[in-house]
Amino acid sequence: MTIKIVNIGMNHESAPVELRECMANNRESSTLALSCMRESEWIREGLFLSTCNRVEAIYTTDYPEEAKNIILSMFSRLGNISEERFMSSIYIYEDSEALKHIFRVASSLDSMVVGEPQILGQIKEAYYQAASVEKTTGVILNRLMHRAFHVAKRVKTETGISEAAVSISFAAVELAKKIYYGLEGKKVLLVGAGEMAELAARHLMGNGIESLIVANRSFNKAVQIADLFKGKAVFFEEIETYLLEVDIVITSTSSTDFVISYDMVRNSLRKRRNHPIFFIDIAVPRDVEPRVNNLENVYLYDIDELKQVVEENIIQRKGEALKAERIVQEEVIRFEKWLNTLDVVPTITALKDKIESIRRNEIERSLPVLGELTPSQIKAIEVLTASLADKIMNDPIVVLKGKADGKSRDVYLDITRKLFNLDKDDKKA
Repeated sequence: MTIKIVNIGMNHESAPVELRECMANNRESSTLALSCMRESEWIREGLFLSTCNRVEAIYTTDYPEEAKNIILSMFSRLGNISEERFMSSIYIYEDSEALKHIFRVASSLDSMVVGEPQILGQIKEAYYQAASVEKTTGVILNRLMHRAFHVAKRVKTETGISEAAVSISFAAVELAKKIYYGLEGKKVLLVGAGEMAELAARHLMGNGIESLIVANRSFNKAVQIADLFKGKAVFFEEIETYLLEVDIVITSTSSTDFVISYDMVRNSLRKRRNHPIFFIDIAVPRDVEPRVNNLENVYLYDIDELKQVVEENIIQRKGEALKAERIVQEEVIRFEKWLNTLDVVPTITALKDKIESIRRNEIERSLPVLGELTPSQIKAIEVLTASLADKIMNDPIVVLKGKADGKSRDVYLDITRKLFNLDKDDKKA
C-alpha cells in the first residue's frame, strides 16, 4: 500500500473565528494532538499547526480512512465540540495537493495578508519546538518541513511578494524608510498605544531604529508598549518637548481634536536647526493638523495617502503571487520525485544499477592491464565479479524487502539511498 501525505484543517477562509478559537494556539493542545498522532497505529508521522487563523494536522499514513477518523476525533476533543459542528468547515488535501498547500502556507500565499512573514515562524515553532521534541516526525515530514522552509525562502528572495506593504502600519514604516533611505539610528515618537501603534512599533524595531519613545493619555498603557520594545514612556503633555529630538512621529490616538498642532511643530522647528521631521498620521479623526505639511523640512502623510499605497501594493502582490505559485509547483514536483524513491522497488533497482555500473567500469579498466585473455578467462571474471556483486547486494535487499516493518521502512530506504549515494543525480530535488 502506498504511503499518503495528508493535511486536514480549517483556516480563516473555511471556518469562522468562533470555531478556530476553540482550538486556539497553546502548548497543551499541541502536545495533546501530537500525542494522539504518535500513539495511533494508523498514523506514521505527524505535525500539528495552530494559529489564530488556522488549525491543521499534517501526517503520513498507509490507512487514510482510519487516520482521517483519528484526526477528526482529535479535533473534536481539542475544541470540545462535535464533529458535525465543524465538518463543513474543514478541508482535506492528499499527496500533491497536500504538498502544494503546505508550501503555500509556509510561503504566506494562503495567509489573510499575503506575504506576511509571521506564519513561517509559527510553522518552524510547530516543527522544531513541538513535533521534534515529541518525536512525531520522521524521514518524510522532516524532509517536507525543510523543503517548505526552502520554498518560503525562494519565494521571499525570488519574488517581491513580501516587499509591498499591505497594512497601514507596515506601509507607514516602509514610507519612513524611503524618506530616510533606511531607519538605522533614527529616533521615533509613537503617540498613542493602540493596536495599530503596536504593529507600527514592531515594524520599526525590525528595521534598526535607535530608540522608541511612547506617549499616551494613559501612562500605564504607554509603559506597557514601551516595555515591549525596550523603549521609553513619557507623559502625553511632553509630546512638544520630544518633537525637538525625534526623526519620525507616528500618531494613532482616538482623540477628536488635533494632538499635534501647526504652532507646536513650527515652534519646535526653530530649535531643530532645519533637521527634517516625518509625521505619519494613521488616526481617524486625524491627530496632526494638516497645515503642518506646509512647513519647511516637514513631511506629513495621513491614512488616506497610506491607503492608496496599500491598494497599489496589493495589485503588485497579486502579480508577484503568480511567480510564487510557479515556485511552489516546481517544488511540489521535486518533492514528489524524491518521495517516489522511497518505494522499495525503485530503491532496489537503483541499488542494482549502481553496483552493476561499478562492476562493469572496473572490468573495463582492469582487462587491458591483465594482458591477452582467452574468452573463457574473461567469462570467468564476469561470473566472479557478478557473484561478488550479488552477494554484496543480497543483505540490503533482504532488509528492504522484508525485515523493515511499516513504520521504519522509510528510514531504511532513506539510509540505503544515502549510503550508496543513489540520489547523486538529483541533488537539487
